Amino acid sequence: MRILLTGASGAIGSQLAPQLIGEGHELRALARDPSRVTASGIDEIVRGDVLTADGLDEALSGVELAYYLVHSMESSAEGEPFAERELRSAENFAAAASAAGVRRVCYLGGLVPTDRAPSQHLASRLAVEEALLESAPEAFALRASIVISAQSRSFRFLVRLLERSPLLPLPDWRDFRTQPIDGRDVVAYLTAAGLSPAPHGRQVLDIAGPDNVTYGQLIQRIADAMLLGRPTLELPFSITPVASVVAASIAGESNELVGPLMAGLSGDLLAEDSAARELFHIRLHRLDSAISNALREWEESEPLAAR
Repeated sequence: MRILLTGASGAIGSQLAPQLIGEGHELRALARDPSRVTASGIDEIVRGDVLTADGLDEALSGVELAYYLVHSMESSAEGEPFAERELRSAENFAAAASAAGVRRVCYLGGLVPTDRAPSQHLASRLAVEEALLESAPEAFALRASIVISAQSRSFRFLVRLLERSPLLPLPDWRDFRTQPIDGRDVVAYLTAAGLSPAPHGRQVLDIAGPDNVTYGQLIQRIADAMLLGRPTLELPFSITPVASVVAASIAGESNELVGPLMAGLSGDLLAEDSAARELFHIRLHRLDSAISNALREWEESEPLAAR
């Protein structure tokens, strides 16, 4: 089967590519900069951009299965909001996939709260999801929890913050709960969703890890794995607008990423059901295993000062 992978140089796409190649499929990648796609065994790399639609027709020609793993939270140099850019990219891809007769599209999004309005970031991911679900007769939208992976920007942000902060102020969102998922399990879900031989129509599935923890506990688990003793200061209120700027500066990360992420920490963010596990039977990694594996992979290419 001929497969198109967008986001092949990203945290998940770079891990998914070897899995698809190992299954014996013909893999084509779409990339703005082909030199950044480092996975070996990819049959063809098409230069293109979902934002401008350049290269999409060529990339999708003859494709049966397409993965949409493109995501950015950065505004344009001209000030166009990231949500508008994200939606236009998805609509371009959806139109091209439909025109090319792609049979199945798989999209990786994020968990959505059911008890409150989604943050700007999650609302943007929902809009992208809705556009892509209409792009093919069969479509999977996998809504993932926080991904624990050496390449995940949100995980790397937390690690850098822990490394560089002698004291960790924890606002009131520390007590909200989530279910972080190992990047390896995200790849397993995406592989299963794409390659499942049965017709599935259009489905939206929550994917999350087996451990239900508070954000405060998640941060503490990462600190423990890094062998760090960091005192915490529990604040009875939210300081997200200020805290995101300070935290981004300390961790050396863009506030365009950190700000929207922290703004989404306004309540529990949990999988609504276990439908994905029941459908695909993925054996999930526990949280401590996910953290240890991510740190080990990180240190294979870059030492962590704290360890």
